[in-house]
Amino acid sequence: MWGQRHLRYLRQHRKALYTELQITGKLNGYLADLNEQAEAMFFELVKQLAAREGVTEQLKAQDQMLWVQSMNNIRDRAMEVVNNDLIYA
Repeated sequence: MWGQRHLRYLRQHRKALYTELQITGKLNGYLADLNEQAEAMFFELVKQLAAREGVTEQLKAQDQMLWVQSMNNIRDRAMEVVNNDLIYA
């Protein structure tokens, strides 16, 4: 998921890096590593934010709609951080 976003970003805004990675045959490895880092960062941020904000399994059992809303909000924020810090950096 993030690899494709970053690939588009490289093609549009970092053409020299994109060309270098493509010529040296390192583009796929670079994107795979970036995707791994982004996924790890995303899941860790979601876990941390959920814990900090009290979005627990207990909340899920008590008020499923609130839990879903809270988790969607947390995931959106985590995705924004990953995009800003890794993908579009």
